[in-house]
Amino acid sequence: MRKSDLPFGSEFSPAQIDLPTLLALAHEHGSNWRSGFEAAVRDRYFAANPTSDDNRNKLANNTKLSMRAYGLIEEADATLTETGRVLYDLRHDDTALHEAFARHILKNRQGMNFVQCLLDMQVAGEKIDLTTLRRSLGERGIVVPRGGKHMSTLRLWLEKAGVFVSGYRVDLDRLHEILHVSVEEFEALATLSPEQRAYLKALANVDGDGPHLSNDIERLAAATYGVTFNEKNLPQQVLYPLRNAGYVELDRGTREAGRGAKPFRVTATDKLSVEFIAPLIAQLEQQAQADLRPLLRKPLRDIRKELVSEDRHVRGLALEALAFKLMRLIDLTYVATRLRGAATGGAEVDVIFESARLVFSRWQIQCKNTDRVSLDDVAKEVGLTHLLKSNAVVMVSTGRISDDARRYANTIMAESNLCIVMVDGGDLARIETHPTAILDVFTREARHAMDLKKLDL
Repeated sequence: MRKSDLPFGSEFSPAQIDLPTLLALAHEHGSNWRSGFEAAVRDRYFAANPTSDDNRNKLANNTKLSMRAYGLIEEADATLTETGRVLYDLRHDDTALHEAFARHILKNRQGMNFVQCLLDMQVAGEKIDLTTLRRSLGERGIVVPRGGKHMSTLRLWLEKAGVFVSGYRVDLDRLHEILHVSVEEFEALATLSPEQRAYLKALANVDGDGPHLSNDIERLAAATYGVTFNEKNLPQQVLYPLRNAGYVELDRGTREAGRGAKPFRVTATDKLSVEFIAPLIAQLEQQAQADLRPLLRKPLRDIRKELVSEDRHVRGLALEALAFKLMRLIDLTYVATRLRGAATGGAEVDVIFESARLVFSRWQIQCKNTDRVSLDDVAKEVGLTHLLKSNAVVMVSTGRISDDARRYANTIMAESNLCIVMVDGGDLARIETHPTAILDVFTREARHAMDLKKLDL
């Protein structure tokens, strides 16, 4: 069963807890999440509950899980995330604190989709209760489990900031003050066609503002999101509407060799940065290790420069940031960084990504800042796939992939369902110059794997 798209909210409503106090407890006890943070939450809010000690511990644990779901504390413990630290610094200003938390919910926790659904139901004259609201959200592709507190908790936090008044009534002026985006602008975004939305997401994934060739972004969007574009009508169906909506700027590029028409060059506007790129990066930053976050906003070319730093730690972070950048281009979902433990038998994996488009897949990324990737390097990653249940291994090297490593990878691919993608220094140079070249690299590797796995009929 698909998990909820709205954040878990048990024992986390503003009627139950005080946000400044919770943030202070996480700041003080976060690194000791069980006997420190959970115990402090239990003693503060649930000690007087007429139930068993075990149930009081479960209530405190629910509060911790809810804070994780809202992106306030880290997954590994209860230390504050970047968002949590921003809110912690505002804890003495009640209005600013709850406004900032509401803005985070609206942008990064499906809050605006929740608000828009309610507005649509009100315009249609529909009865609004938890049952009808859950059904309407489901019709919009937003999954909410039966009987959960997800919707109620989210609404109460937005009400705390003044977005909701008198139950489900929305204060549109307050919403605009907090979000800096009007409902009309959000509605315009919501009414984009699948092709237009996929095109914007692909453009947002590409490193830097551009300009980029319009047909390169089209290829990236088609390959990443499975959308089919009408090449002849791309300007009329996608480019012009997006320009008119203020998301892109267009100008005619130079004529491509062997082609009759000049492609447009597409540049992202500030509006696209605000509504698409900034939230996307913010969500990624919430998930990443704290020391990686500053690198995620750097262009790929700057990260490549960090790879030759004399500081070994800086080089290591740059490698992981490089993996983020590459996998973000094809919109995979980040899972973990520097994964080590029982899942890997004690070995360390650089980055894990997943995708649930059409079929589930797990991608295991290993970056090597060395002159040469050896057979042993590839063999180690192949061995870990059995523990991690990975479908694909991506070997990224700033140097070259040795011939014996490639031969070994070919043997593995020919005899198993595993795919091994090889990205070397030359590929990285191409992607740095033209980010959409990652399609050519991955298509090349996919065709190579298909040849090796060809059925003998």
